[in-house]
Amino acid sequence: MKSLFSANSSLLPMQSPSSFSEASRPFLTWQRILDWAQEHYRCRTFSKDERIPARPGLLYLVQRGAIRMVGTAQVSATASQLTSRRINRTPEEAFLGFVGAGQPFEIVAQSPFTLQSYAHVDQTAVLWMYWHDLDNWPHFRREVMDAFRYQHQRKLLWLSALGQRRTIDRLLGFLTLLIEEYGEPSMSETDPDVIRGYCLPFPLTHAQIGSAIGSTRVTVTRLMGKLRQRGLILTQGDNLICLPAESINRAS
Repeated sequence: MKSLFSANSSLLPMQSPSSFSEASRPFLTWQRILDWAQEHYRCRTFSKDERIPARPGLLYLVQRGAIRMVGTAQVSATASQLTSRRINRTPEEAFLGFVGAGQPFEIVAQSPFTLQSYAHVDQTAVLWMYWHDLDNWPHFRREVMDAFRYQHQRKLLWLSALGQRRTIDRLLGFLTLLIEEYGEPSMSETDPDVIRGYCLPFPLTHAQIGSAIGSTRVTVTRLMGKLRQRGLILTQGDNLICLPAESINRAS
């Protein structure tokens, strides 16, 4: 998705809705919002893996970097389960996706589920406001609502991918959706003018992938090896996950 704040975001061509075209949006509008956030102490920069102290009822906007969303479910245990110690009292976090630069997010409180957000990369900048603050920028309000609608559509695709019976299919579908949305071009080493594939711009551990697709780190590691052998995924640099360019072209 095209960033609301920066024209420098690198995204796959087929994933950039026309409603987010920077060419039709005066930069002055975004600069006013950033200036307003600084004047009202509504912006902060976070280190990698630092928790974002977000709370329900506020609108958050990622200015730079990426946010990792996770969820936990508090499991009710019976007395016999607690006595026999057959239940883990510490709920595990499930990876729910990213919020990239220029995208909004909010935290919804719904018992027994809790949502939390973390800075996925260093120097992640976030600003926040109350929903009524958007009344100052009607055009920006429309942009924000368009962004939430887009996120909703992507989550439906995510659910479809996670509905696959085979774990390897869930894994490949999950990676494809992530790279379609956040991937950046990776050029061929032999020919700099040829796109080798599209890569996630930030690392993702096998444990995080496993929590997202309902599997384990060990299984994800084994299946990632199979996908590499079949040429369905690539890796580059610091184990950044990539999809071959021809896979993206077929999907589009």
